[in-house]
Parts: sequence; structure tokens; C-alpha cells
Amino acid sequence: MFGTFDDEVEAKIFFGSEEATKEEKSERCSPYDGIVVSIAQICDAGDAEKALQIAKEAAPAAAKIEMSQRLLWLEDVARKLQVYREDFALMLAKEVGKPIAFARLEVDRCSETLFLTVLEMANLNGETIPTDIMPSGKKTLAFYRREPVGVVVCITPFNFPLNLVAHKLAPALGAGNTVVLKPTPEAPMIAYMLAKLFIESEFAVKDALSVVYGDAEVGSALVSNSIPRVISFTGSVSVGNIITKQAGIKKVSLELGGNAATYIDKSADVQYAAERCTYGAFVNSGQVCISLQRIYVHSDVYDEFAEHLAKEVQTLKIGSPYEEDTFMGPLIDADSKHRAKTWVASARNEGAFILTGGEEVNGIFPPTVMVNVTDDMNIICEEVFAPIVSLIEVSGYETAIEKMNDSPFGLQFSIFTNDLKMTQRFIDDAQCGGVVINDIPTLRFDVQPYGGSKLSGVGREGPKWALEEFTEIKSVVIC
Repeated sequence: MFGTFDDEVEAKIFFGSEEATKEEKSERCSPYDGIVVSIAQICDAGDAEKALQIAKEAAPAAAKIEMSQRLLWLEDVARKLQVYREDFALMLAKEVGKPIAFARLEVDRCSETLFLTVLEMANLNGETIPTDIMPSGKKTLAFYRREPVGVVVCITPFNFPLNLVAHKLAPALGAGNTVVLKPTPEAPMIAYMLAKLFIESEFAVKDALSVVYGDAEVGSALVSNSIPRVISFTGSVSVGNIITKQAGIKKVSLELGGNAATYIDKSADVQYAAERCTYGAFVNSGQVCISLQRIYVHSDVYDEFAEHLAKEVQTLKIGSPYEEDTFMGPLIDADSKHRAKTWVASARNEGAFILTGGEEVNGIFPPTVMVNVTDDMNIICEEVFAPIVSLIEVSGYETAIEKMNDSPFGLQFSIFTNDLKMTQRFIDDAQCGGVVINDIPTLRFDVQPYGGSKLSGVGREGPKWALEEFTEIKSVVIC
């Protein structure tokens, strides 16, 4: 087990650099077998306010820390993540049921996110401005620079409870801010483990990071307080809407999910498209903001594509997250499984059919492909966040792009085609934050800007863009 953590399974509070516990605690049970895998402190609004006050008091000193130390800090944490790779991966498998192979991948990506932030920090600068460019101006030495905002609140989700924490912590701390983190209640221990690497690093900035646990009460206390300058949240539209109403005059960065879609053109490599769509729809049990949910297929290749997709789905191993070859484990909780079942049943009652899946396999909701769906069904209109994908036959590109855009979400879309002009049209026509050509909309690289339009959120993640979110511009004129 962990040299750094011994045999701990208790996620403690960090009030700045000091650990604390509470009398009241909550148990986290594995979504796979129901065994208790971690314990968290039950925090309240007072704990949130205490953490914010510590962050406020530490912010002036944190802003003055030399960039070289902050770079070494992030690099140190990134390297230690690789040292403890198996322990982090196992905790991901325990707390959220992520298959161990994908859990290792998340640990690797988390480390890479930290290194990417280090690279981008070198470009966190301003530029000179010609103030005599207009007749009313005059020649001066004018420039702007970027400075830390002060205190940042980060609220993170369960589906990638390690890497998505890093996407917020690394640029926020790297830019010279102090942070209060409220991780998902479903994975308190994985967040605690990462935070402990930050706090126990020899390069750590004193009291720059605090961690509190909880749900609505703690979140509201953090968001509505006047201390933080930025709120960075990844989660549901409903909670994002509450945050925007409670936050007041602050920067608010929201990644709120989507309803990802792709179009399979008649010119596409149909077998390749089916292989990739299988991955995109069912990786992480469909619990991905850019999980493939809608597949629009040209009528000329619809039957061929459906046949290939059904065959590919049958090859996926479903079961224990602790087995090396498992592709898909359980949904995060019983409520999520019940919702998936309800939506499939509702669609069937309205005339849809199950091509494959639909029935539990050893207590796990399986990869499910729906056909004969209509545009008004929940599994098309809403974000499913479950291993359910729908096939829709269309006459061509124009119908497909109209249906893809007819959604309140706009995170990522994709297209499979060998028609160059269609590719160019799609880039212009798709109403979303990101487009992918000849691969799934579920494709994301940590180095890219990531975020959406419409209800999918405000702002962009990715180290370069997050560093901008967590800094403010100061304009300077020397006459």
C-alpha cells in the first residue's frame, strides 16, 4: 500500500496545510460490490468558511512565490503520481468502479496534465501596447501582465475524480493562487491522496490548498461567499444554474456536460466508425460529458453500420473493475442504474427497440444500443450519462447536422466522412465547443481547449486556457 499514506482509507480535511477530522463521518461503498472503501469527514458551512478564510490570509504570500518554485511543485507532484500509480489506480477502481486499465490511464493523464501546466506557465505573460497608435494618444511605456486572482474555489465530479481535479488545481496553484477544493462525495479518498501529494511536497506553498467535503450546504457556502474570485465547477446543468445565481460578481467557469452526437456519412469507413463509436458510447460506462449518445447514419450504410456496431458491442467485457481486461464496470450508484432502465423502458413504450443490451448482466447495466428512436424521447433529448446510445437513420448530411444542432447542449460533435467539402461544412455548421473529424466526439486531449456552448457551459479548460481563467490582467502605463 502507500508509503505516503500507510494504510489510510480516511479522507481528512485540509485546513490549509493542517489536517483535521470531525466526529461525524460518511462511508463510501464500492459501486461494484458494496464494500466500504473509504471514509470522509462530514463538513458543514462553517468548515467551508474556515477554509476560505485560511485561503484569503495565505493568498498575498502565495502570489509572491517565485514561478520557479511553483514549477518545481507541480513537477514534484507529477513524478510522485507515477511512483504511486498503482495505488491511485486501485483507489479509482474502488471508489468509482473504474476498470483498472482505464484507472491507470487516468493516473497517467493526471501526471501529464501537471506537466502540461508547467509548460504553459512559461507563456503566462503579457505584451507591450502602442499607446500612440491613435492621434489622441501619446508615446508611453505601456504593457499588461497577468496576476493571480487570489482565492479559487474548485468543485469537481465523480467521473474523472483525479484528472479533472488536476485540471483545476494545477493551473490555479501554478498561477499563484490559493485554492479551496470540494471534491465529489463519491470519491473523497482519491482527492485527499492527490491533495496530500501537493501539501507534503518539499516545494509546497504554505496553506495554498484546502480540502473540504460535502454536498449542497458546503458548495453553497463556498460559492456564495465574498472571498473567492473564481468558481470553477464541473457537473450538472441544474447545479451550474444554482451556482450562477449564488456566485455574485465573480468569474464563474462551468463545464456542464453535453449530448454528444456523430454523423456516419455514406463515404465513411463503416467498420472503423463502428469500432470507434462502440468505444465512445460505452467507455467509463457512458459516464463522460462527451460520451457518444446520438449516432446519425446515412440510410445507404445504416444496416451495415448497425450490424458492425452490434458485433463490436458483443466483444466488450463487462464486470469487475479489478480485472485487467474489463472494459466496462458498474454505473456510479443505484439511482443512475434505475434512471438508465427507466429511460430505456420509456423509449420502448414509445416504439423504440433494443438492438443489443438493455438487461442487467451480474448487476451491471450493460452497453445498450437503441433503434427506431424519435427526436422527442429522453434518450435523445437529455444527457443520458449511462451506457446507452441511439441509432438514427437519416437521408444525408443536411438532416444530420440539423438534428445534431437541435439540442440545448453543445459540447462536442463529430463526423465520419471522406468528403473534404463536407468536412469543411461541418466545421462551420456544428454548434458546439469542439468538433472531431473521422473519430468520436468522446475524443479529448488534455492539451486542447475544452468546453462548450449553450447549456454545456461557460469558459474553457485545458492548462493554457485555465491559466487565463485563474489570472487577471493588470494594465500598466509609464509616462
